[in-house]
Amino acid sequence: MTNDKINRINQLAKKKREVGLTDEELAEQKALYKEYIGEFRSSLQGQLDSMVIEKPDGSVTNVRDMRKK
Repeated sequence: MTNDKINRINQLAKKKREVGLTDEELAEQKALYKEYIGEFRSSLQGQLDSMVIEKPDGSVTNVRDMRKK
């Protein structure tokens, strides 16, 4: 997500608190939030997929493999 889109999310949030939003602005805000959350989830999933858990017995398990069970 570009900084321009993040700045627009912040502008809309501030305007919503201060004076309210039009229907078009609400739709734009919803779309931007949806895109932001999607990218956040994708990034978090990538981080979790690269993590491993080392058990006390020395064995290593990928978090990705634990999710599949």
